[in-house]
Amino acid sequence: MSAKPVARIPRLFDRVARILEEARASVVRTVNTHMVVAYWLIGREIVQEEQGGQRRAGYGDTLLEDLSRRLTERYGKGYSTPNLRNFREFYHVYSNRISEIRHAVRGELPAPANHEPNGLQSTPGEFARHCLANSEQKLRKAASGFAPELSWTHYALLMRVENEPARSFYEIEAARERWSSRDLERQINSLLFERLLKSRNKKGVMALARKGSQPQRPVDILKDPFVLEFLNLPESHHLVESRLEQALVDHMRQFLLELGCGFAFVARQQRLTLDGDHFYVDLVFYHTRLKCYVLVDLKVGKLTQQDLGQMQLYVNYYDRDVCAKDDNPTVGLILCTDRNDAMVRYTLPVGQKQIFAARYRVALPTEKELVTFLRRDWQLVLREHEMAYGTVREQ
Repeated sequence: MSAKPVARIPRLFDRVARILEEARASVVRTVNTHMVVAYWLIGREIVQEEQGGQRRAGYGDTLLEDLSRRLTERYGKGYSTPNLRNFREFYHVYSNRISEIRHAVRGELPAPANHEPNGLQSTPGEFARHCLANSEQKLRKAASGFAPELSWTHYALLMRVENEPARSFYEIEAARERWSSRDLERQINSLLFERLLKSRNKKGVMALARKGSQPQRPVDILKDPFVLEFLNLPESHHLVESRLEQALVDHMRQFLLELGCGFAFVARQQRLTLDGDHFYVDLVFYHTRLKCYVLVDLKVGKLTQQDLGQMQLYVNYYDRDVCAKDDNPTVGLILCTDRNDAMVRYTLPVGQKQIFAARYRVALPTEKELVTFLRRDWQLVLREHEMAYGTVREQ
């Protein structure tokens, strides 16, 4: 018997395994999306019942407790009173999705019997029944109002974000970048949206809310501060740069998440040799959207003029000797614990768009501390702008 068929079995197994893994992932996504829509519909039914039923005090609590008991008896765990409150809140927060879902199943609803806000007309329960009856096709259409990449756990986290533009941004980014629920929670807790706003005007803020992060210029990849709490390192005065660098390499997945979309890791301690003198770039990345190299230098103390000069050397070297013809100019990013903005401004050429300095924190500050930090910096920016131009332009 020929040995060739036996040799081909591992390759066949790999192909079959990929098919099964993709199918399982698809099933999980489908189930997650269907449950998200089901919870939204349950929340809608509860709201309609509360609005159309008795309005005496305590009616809502009694309604939820009774509904929870009945659902638990038939379907088991998962329908506690707190969970039902979450479903109700889910509908309230995402009631704007009603038009998208109705559009997906339009033509399948019965003649309207009553009118309610948002333009949806149907008697209580009819909309849900029509979405769920022959559920596979109709529920798939209804699910178009929610991102199929996100589970109920994702949306439970998103509901906690009170700022609607921020909530929209996190939903778009979580779906696009395939964030796990833990990744999403981390980005919300570290105020990613607010940290990105510092380099944007009003138009840029609205673009973040509608389209997510879509870097088109080097400044768009900046955050201030970068939050590196996942390294589990002590405060900066106990750090050495080599330990910080090693920790970032060891936690590269989390660091790439913090850097943002489009970053690809290239090298660490990249050596540059100039007439026998050796220089080393701490971390080298390539940004797939900006089409440029991004050089990262790590500093455990306050930024100095010498640090900026060194980064200028690195950027010049890459632009002249490393970049391909179709690469855009190299970007240099210095991560430091503190900086003098005036020193940076007077050291670098006027209008330069390649070298940036940003602070980092190795511990996740509280929301209050981070908001205070961001507001303080924003006031400094406005004050410097007023001194330079005489008036504060609208941001």
